[in-house]
Amino acid sequence: MDKYLNDVMAEELVLGEERAAVAKFGREMLDKGLTEGVGGNLSQRGADGKVAISPSGIPYGRIDAEDVPIVTTDAEHVEGELDPSSETPMHTMIYRERPDVGAIVHTHSPYATTFAALGEEIPASHYLVEFVGTEIPVAKFDLPGSEELGQHAVDALGDEYNGCLLQNHGVIAVGDTVEHALETAQMIEYTARIHYQARNIGDPIVLDDEEIEALIEGLDEYRNLK
Repeated sequence: MDKYLNDVMAEELVLGEERAAVAKFGREMLDKGLTEGVGGNLSQRGADGKVAISPSGIPYGRIDAEDVPIVTTDAEHVEGELDPSSETPMHTMIYRERPDVGAIVHTHSPYATTFAALGEEIPASHYLVEFVGTEIPVAKFDLPGSEELGQHAVDALGDEYNGCLLQNHGVIAVGDTVEHALETAQMIEYTARIHYQARNIGDPIVLDDEEIEALIEGLDEYRNLK
């Protein structure tokens, strides 16, 4: 479909901008190699509190704004013909517990998921861990799509982290917008790759919390300048 027509249609939809962003950045998530097939999911919260979330089991290249379902933060499906992501309980639980979060991206990126399979947090062996916090923590394993998995993700994120690994599963990244959350997911994958490579050569030097916290203070300013 023509991009202009897509933009016009998005303007006429409930949460049109949010649904268009989910469609657009879902394709980018796949193009950047952060997931495979129909794996992963992403969402963005609207000003009214409702959430636009990727549909279940639909290839990202076939998703347009009108295909993106809307749910409440209690996981009630209120708009759209397609079923919302099976991970809706995890997304909505994070939104309920973190009012500062405007968007969530869940990926299966390979290097980060390797550490998730090991159940190992990723320390600050590269300064870009600042996108998440002083480290990248790990949430305990539970069945995909379950409330229990959502609770483990909430526990790992706490109030201070913008991302975590899901043990034996993948990655969660959060942000103000889907674009910011996807950028954080990219930085998690990059940091995981650097840590993996460094460990295969020797013992990575880990930056201390004070150094990372100083970097975190300048991150919002950096993003505003982009």
